[in-house]
Amino acid sequence: MPRIRDSNYALAPHLALVAVQILFGTWPIFGKVVLRSMSPSGLVAFRLTGAALAFTLLQRKLTPLFRMPVKHLALLTLCSMTGVVGNQLLFVKGLSLTTVINATLISTTIPAFALFVSILFSYDRLSPRRLIGIALAASGVVYLVNPARADLSTQTTVGNLLIVCNSLLYAVYIVLSKDLFERYGALSVITWIFLVGSVITAPLGIYSLQTENIAAISTSVWLAIAFIIIFPTVGAYYLNAWALTKVAPSTVAIYIYLQPLIAFGLAPLLLGEKWNSRTIVAAVLIFAGVAVVTRRGRSRAVREISEHPDAMAH
Repeated sequence: MPRIRDSNYALAPHLALVAVQILFGTWPIFGKVVLRSMSPSGLVAFRLTGAALAFTLLQRKLTPLFRMPVKHLALLTLCSMTGVVGNQLLFVKGLSLTTVINATLISTTIPAFALFVSILFSYDRLSPRRLIGIALAASGVVYLVNPARADLSTQTTVGNLLIVCNSLLYAVYIVLSKDLFERYGALSVITWIFLVGSVITAPLGIYSLQTENIAAISTSVWLAIAFIIIFPTVGAYYLNAWALTKVAPSTVAIYIYLQPLIAFGLAPLLLGEKWNSRTIVAAVLIFAGVAVVTRRGRSRAVREISEHPDAMAH
């Protein structure tokens, strides 16, 4: 029987994983603060460009990816479009139109969506347990969005739907990016994904910022942008990658579900948002569905999320 390494039981990786979820949990809150003074596309451009520069400095070894075959470069670009560009634009725009609590709650459906997409791509097989879990999580989202009573002109409904689309798009990215992560390494691929994403979003951000009064943006907002780049993006991804070298991916997956609890606890304190009966019922349904789908960590799609959790709302 192989001996389990002592490092798996060290306290430091677990503290790092708690820190990762705290950092990811703060991103929607600080993002909401910035969106009061800046457009969604401007915020996305600043976040991706700043993170790309930081990752480039951390990585330093980008040359192996210059020798990528054309088909892998095309796949990397597609991953950047689904997992960073489209993912972030939908999330930030949705965040500007809904609450932090709703955005974080809906984002917890990513594992269920990833399983669904993985089944379509034949990575996983559908089972009664997984079908029940997907149905539970989906019913929670439907109940929260409330399409039967919704007025699609209301901001919260549109924002909720954008977050749902963001979660689905990220699930597609999880499946598409699998081979790249295995071939070239997580940090290298993430760096290039952010570099490609920044090239695409920078022009959008520049165009958007031309219509805004940059001089009127307060120092506190610029500090919030710097916080988003350094902590919920670069810091969280770096700590998560380090922790994955010390503990099993299944252990990392457990900590992902601390993120909504952190965001739900901080949002009322920092933004004045409130829980209501609909939010509570939706939370129970979504968490129940995700728990059923991810039980015992057998899903290949869910393992991919634990190994490479780029955004998860993030």
